[in-house]
Amino acid sequence: MTITTAVFDAYGTLFDVAAAAREAAAEPGRAALADNWPALAAHWRSKQLQYTWLRAVTGDHTDFWTVTCDGLDWALEATGLAGDADLRDRLLQLYRELTAYPEVPDMLTRLKTMGLSTAILSNGSADMLDAAVRSAGIGDRLDDVLSVDSVGIFKPAAAVYDLVCARFGCDRHEVLFVSSNGWDACCAAAYGFTTAWVNRAGDPVDRLPGRPMHELPDLTRIPQLAEPEYGKFHNL
Repeated sequence: MTITTAVFDAYGTLFDVAAAAREAAAEPGRAALADNWPALAAHWRSKQLQYTWLRAVTGDHTDFWTVTCDGLDWALEATGLAGDADLRDRLLQLYRELTAYPEVPDMLTRLKTMGLSTAILSNGSADMLDAAVRSAGIGDRLDDVLSVDSVGIFKPAAAVYDLVCARFGCDRHEVLFVSSNGWDACCAAAYGFTTAWVNRAGDPVDRLPGRPMHELPDLTRIPQLAEPEYGKFHNL
């Protein structure tokens, strides 16, 4: 089936989630962060994701900003940096201004040139996503930014993936869904999307019911996956 709509996870897929810790560590007076910012970034991201899953299971939903702050607080304590209020504030500020991966603007431009609809589908809160899109300067390349705010549950709940077809009036198999999260790519595949996993870290495939159709090291070749001749038979 022809791909008509390309939909992207935001954090870790379009936006570099490690950038906040990396940039803070490079600032003057951040010697305590200089050596362990990778550990802080990894802990922060891990807890952020874990808290979305746990809140989805328990039905105790909150906005993604709260989850992000809670994850950071855990990460700061785990790395011996708890109590540094200035650092916490700076990291949160930088998280709202995350940079996009370098290939993102051109990749989205190519998709729009091909006539595809493009969108973000994210656990992120609407205000967080708006800030990140503005910071990255990619708003003119997106037809919409879809947030779980409208359904009150985090991915991988089916109600989140439902937002795409409801918005664009397309069939599930017309959607190319792209995520750097292996679990997200697998669950979206089980849902019925054509999926591409951006496996930047070279991780194994998650053992879940669905399996991503494509696995790529970055976003550069995403437009090729939407070309009709690639169909279902190519894994770049």
